Amino acid sequence: MADSILRLMRTLNRGVAYLVGIMLLACAAFVLADILLRQVGASFGGTDEISGYVMAIATAWGMGFALMELSHVRIDLLRQKANALGRSLFDIFSMIVLTAVVLVIAYQCWPVLERSITNSSTANTPLETPLVWVQGPWLAGWIWFAIVSTVTTLCALTLILQGRFGDSEQAIGAFGEADNL
Repeated sequence: MADSILRLMRTLNRGVAYLVGIMLLACAAFVLADILLRQVGASFGGTDEISGYVMAIATAWGMGFALMELSHVRIDLLRQKANALGRSLFDIFSMIVLTAVVLVIAYQCWPVLERSITNSSTANTPLETPLVWVQGPWLAGWIWFAIVSTVTTLCALTLILQGRFGDSEQAIGAFGEADNL
């Protein structure tokens, strides 16, 4: 069961990654168009602000994909010297810590959005962007990362408790450069 849940999480995150990639390409095209317009004395204006919003949203949504692809950085000096059980314990410890941090961040993001909703806050820029438009998808990305992290941790813990250390390592392990050759 843990295997099928992890496969589902990978599939969902690949879909998210494609959507985030499309959003980043659209943002790059928008910035490029603005740069070209500047050559003829015109400009959309606000491309720096909009690209900053896009990066914040893309980062929040992209972290779940990075987690499922084992792309988060970890120092594995001690881990690499351990046996399969030891590596699994290092891995699950790092996942529990990551999940705890992400849950706290996701929880603390809500008051930011709530304040913007209550105050009808806008950016203090010429665009006066309603912050809800940015903070809503940003919060959703952090919530998605918290869900992905929690589910992945629980699945990995299940695999470890079943003695499937190799499968656990494939789900949450840290692989050095030598392992990727």
